[in-house]
Amino acid sequence: MTDRALVSYAVGTSERGRRVGEPAPAGRSEFQRDRDRIIHSAAFRRLEYKTQVFVNHEGDLFRTRLTHSIEVAQIGRSIARHLRLNEDLVEAISLAHDLGHTPFGHAGQEALNACMKEHGGFEHNLQSLRVVDVLEERYAAFDGLNLCFETREGILKHCSRAHAAQLGDVGARFLENRRPSLEAQIANLADEIAYNNHDVDDGLRSGLITLEQLEEVGLFADHLRQVRASYPELAERRLVHETVRRMINALITDLIGQTEQNILRERPEGVSDVRAAPVLVAFSPEMKEANSELKSFLHANLYRHYRVMRMSTKARRAIRDLFTAFTNDPRLLPPTSRMQSADDLARVVADYIAGMTDRYAIREHRRIFAIEEI
Repeated sequence: MTDRALVSYAVGTSERGRRVGEPAPAGRSEFQRDRDRIIHSAAFRRLEYKTQVFVNHEGDLFRTRLTHSIEVAQIGRSIARHLRLNEDLVEAISLAHDLGHTPFGHAGQEALNACMKEHGGFEHNLQSLRVVDVLEERYAAFDGLNLCFETREGILKHCSRAHAAQLGDVGARFLENRRPSLEAQIANLADEIAYNNHDVDDGLRSGLITLEQLEEVGLFADHLRQVRASYPELAERRLVHETVRRMINALITDLIGQTEQNILRERPEGVSDVRAAPVLVAFSPEMKEANSELKSFLHANLYRHYRVMRMSTKARRAIRDLFTAFTNDPRLLPPTSRMQSADDLARVVADYIAGMTDRYAIREHRRIFAIEEI
């Protein structure tokens, strides 16, 4: 989509540019360049072996952070195209939003945050920004990927005030009570649409939740009834896919409609008006309530399922063990992860652990703690 096709309050080009100045790209936009750099990064490739709910070795068909990020980008681009916003920026943010996630999903993040309590804590959004700003080592002229301000801003969708104060311009909006671009707001809710609905699919595939349970959840039950009425002989696997597909479509349609109403009410003329306005990308109150019911169901029945909890307990222990081992004896770290001074040891260890895939973390734990391993 060209700049002329965008609405006036879309992000056309990067107004604040990159931290290190570069010549304009030839044959692609600045945000297409950002997307390309993200896709070619090592952190993006590692998402293939980082999981959402299920640990990587539990099955080949469960979603990983990589497939999730691609699905978020697809949903986000669809919304942005309808609203005449910058699809390329939405895609870049969507593909990068999970680059800082630890192995073992939320259990790994909680464990690493606890380990880092005395050293500034650990926030996966901050870590994603750290990956693209500092940790990637691909270019001669700068550390990280040197992404545009607007892409970096969208990656940092949550941040504590204490950390925001240390981040300069990209953290300023958290201190000034301002909003990010509409493109960043879209990526945020596209993430929610993707993981809620696809966790339903993975939960059913795993057998940890059942159709009978989901028939008590309004959003799922409504679409399930419609599919059964239209296709009474449909096999269960296809029944689930069709129901989840319709749920995603309903959420996207509602989001677009409510967002259009919000924009019409606030009448932003440029990106600065978007930043000063309330959050504009949103579900209707009715859909927000229905989606919250689905989220509550997943939290109680999938994320807290005893089999998931058992694996989460193992994951937390593995992260704690690795963190303790590396901070007690930095000689156990590979040479590429050595700290520059003793003061940054904890952060270097956190960077190393956060960058691990599920299976690498399992192997590293075994190598350090299993006597039969080398």
